[in-house]
Amino acid sequence: MTENKMQLSFLAISQNESFARATAAAFAAQLNPTLVEITEIKTAVSEAVTNAIIHGYDGMDGDHMVDLKCHIVDKDIFIEISDSGKGIDDIDLAREPLYTSKPEMERSGMGFTVMEEFMDDMEVISKIGAGTTIKLRKTLRQ
Repeated sequence: MTENKMQLSFLAISQNESFARATAAAFAAQLNPTLVEITEIKTAVSEAVTNAIIHGYDGMDGDHMVDLKCHIVDKDIFIEISDSGKGIDDIDLAREPLYTSKPEMERSGMGFTVMEEFMDDMEVISKIGAGTTIKLRKTLRQ
């Protein structure tokens, strides 16, 4: 059994979204993913991190962090993105395609839909006032 783990915390600013995406992709590279698989992982991580920054910490003062954890077991990569921000009022509504709580920012409302499409499993755990964790899993086909 092949197993490896990493975790990273970074400031919740938009400049770190590409850093998180590249870090997750570099970690996944040890599984020898296809170009399509690596693109899907990068996109899903990008969506989750962007949600944490834009929605999780919206309007909150202070230096807030986003946590990224990756865990590989055999051909599976498990990715967890967490914030300790506002939390999600209605997870089912937030997961609806085209729903956005930020229409004034021209958000597409497709973040969760994209994550679900590109990953094999997605779980959203959220508590109002305590933050949100997105758990993703992808089995690489090799």
